[in-house]
Order: sequence, then structure tokens, then C-alpha cells
Amino acid sequence: MRFFKKLQPIAAATCTLVAAASVDLFVTPKLTEAQSYPIDCAILLCLAGGWPSSPECAAARATFIRRITPFPIEPPLQIWRCPMGASFEVDPSTLTPDRIYDTLMDESAPRQSFPAPAPEDFTLNPQPAVYRERDTLPFSEDTMVHPVQSADIDVSGPAFDFIRSIRVSQVRVVQWGEECHTHQDIRIGTYDSQGRFSWRDSGVVPAAFEGRSRQCPRNLRGVLVEWRDYQGTYDKEQVNY
Repeated sequence: MRFFKKLQPIAAATCTLVAAASVDLFVTPKLTEAQSYPIDCAILLCLAGGWPSSPECAAARATFIRRITPFPIEPPLQIWRCPMGASFEVDPSTLTPDRIYDTLMDESAPRQSFPAPAPEDFTLNPQPAVYRERDTLPFSEDTMVHPVQSADIDVSGPAFDFIRSIRVSQVRVVQWGEECHTHQDIRIGTYDSQGRFSWRDSGVVPAAFEGRSRQCPRNLRGVLVEWRDYQGTYDKEQVNY
């Protein structure tokens, strides 16, 4: 497909993106945040292309693995940091991999919001100390979580299988005693059809996790990340700690 063919010049494409973005972003007060966009766009493209050999993809893969290296354990692909021109009111048929590439080729900085000027008068009016019921709170519990871990785009189609194939497994196995009693603490992190990353508990050690045995006593801890590229080729990386 056209998208996969365009992955070949990823090195030049990413360099162009970073150079174009840096020119405009140096005049903004949010430089460090804005610079986080290119690496996640590079991760997105390099992951899809099977991590082609280039300095940009090497840096993208290093960041991908660093994020799952304890501690903390972060989502390896933070797609919400890659501006894709997405919105809630858009024709789903336009949300294709080509759109990702075309966004990266747009030599303009992503739109940002900036805080209002600080007030000159810092005098605070007194407020009565009164009890307020919980249902008067204006926000739901996940209001502040959603913006930082959601891409707000539809990645449910087969073209985005490579995103939803990412699976992060945090595993701790403790074995002790003559009968080799075992305690397992396992969490699995995955992406949903909207690009959100979330954790769930699991009682099964992933088959791809290395180091399992019946040797006692033993304390095994590690993080495994598995994925498939755009063509479905499987790969993994494990970090023990």
C-alpha cells in the first residue's frame, strides 16, 4: 500500500518534521512539550514499518523500550502526543494510515493552547467554609486521565492493527518452599479502538515471557512488550529488573 511504501524514507521525513517544527516552536513558551510530538510520530511510523534501519527509527525504538523499563512503566506508544488533525466530528473513512503520513509531511507546528495572562491583583476574596456534597463536583473521576492517554481517533480498522497489537505485560513471580509454592502478580496493558492505553489484572504469565521455571526459591520480575508491524510480523522485547 502507499502508506507502507512511504515508510522507506522515514529518516528524511522525520528530520524534515523536526526541523520544520523547531523553527516555529522556538517562539512558543511550550517548547519542551511541543518537541515531544516528533518522537511519537516516529514511533508510530517506525513501528508500522518494522523498525527500518535509520538513526531516527533507532531513537524511536529506544524511547519505545525505555518507556516500559521500570520505573515508572509508561505506554510505549503515546499516540496522543502525535498530532493527527483528529476531532470528534470527522468522517471515520478519512482516518487512514495515509493521514498519519500526510500529517507528518505538513511542515507546520501543531496547534496549542496557552494559559491566560496572570492577574495583576492577587487578592483573594474570603470564602465561607461550608460542606458541599460529593455530587456537586463538576468533573467525573476520569476527566483528567482521558486527555493524556487517549488519541481521540478511530484506530479500530485493520489498517491500525499494528497499534492495537501492542501488549505490555508487567510480571512478578515469587516461588518458595520445598513444594515450590508460586505467587503471581501480572498486569496487562493494551490499546483500545480509540487509542487509549489501559491496564488490567491477569492470572496467566504470557507464553512469550522468558525465565519461567520450577526452580525454588525464586523472585522473577520483568516487563514484556509484544507487537506486530503493519505486515503482521511479530516481535517482542523483555526488560528484567
